[in-house]
Amino acid sequence: VQLQASGGGLVQAGGSLRLSCVASGNIFTINDMAWYRQAPGKQRELVANIPAGGNTNYADSVKGRFTISRDNAKNTVFLQMNSLKPEDTAVYICNAFVQASVRANSYDYWGQGTLVTVSS
Repeated sequence: VQLQASGGGLVQAGGSLRLSCVASGNIFTINDMAWYRQAPGKQRELVANIPAGGNTNYADSVKGRFTISRDNAKNTVFLQMNSLKPEDTAVYICNAFVQASVRANSYDYWGQGTLVTVSS
């Protein structure tokens, strides 16, 4: 299973970006999908996650500004980021908990990350 993230870039404070992450490979079903971020010199943190059932969860720092969604038919998770702040600058990394077949266990997979830079 591979996760390919895209959509990062340079944006001014107050601007918006939309990240996408597509999962490909041997996939029966994807349970949880999530976005994490890691800023220079800081630990990786959960930004938002969306289980297969659809109840979303957000870090307090992004509530009201970011929206996570998924397209199950396309094995894709999105992160709409609005009202971006310089402190949102980080590498954004997608994560998926994937079950390869009906009898298989689920495993965590990680994308390569996409850089988001917010200028003040």
